[in-house]
Amino acid sequence: MGRRWRDGRGELVVHGGATVPLEIATSYRARTRGLLGRDAVHGALLLSPANSVHTFRMRIPIDVAYLDRDLVVIAVRTMRPGRLGAPRVRARHVLEAEAGVMAGWGVRVGVSVTVEAA
Repeated sequence: MGRRWRDGRGELVVHGGATVPLEIATSYRARTRGLLGRDAVHGALLLSPANSVHTFRMRIPIDVAYLDRDLVVIAVRTMRPGRLGAPRVRARHVLEAEAGVMAGWGVRVGVSVTVEAA
């Protein structure tokens, strides 16, 4: 089930939860830049492909959700700045958002999400 997204914007639909504005980062450059240097995040950032993240040089704590190839959440963590996240073997995509918001959206282990590119 290959995904062919491009850098840009879209919406994240959490099944049984919220619809969230989404920034999509698929190029090496966009994934490397990620949330670095930002003071806030409006919605979420999808890194694809990715199976781990770090928060070095970030200004804010973030929620991180690891997604498998079918866009099912396999782990959710909150990371403070200056941390290195452990790689998740089954993860193919990573969602990042401001700390604390994913629980409100209904993002938890076992939940399926859909990405609708703009």
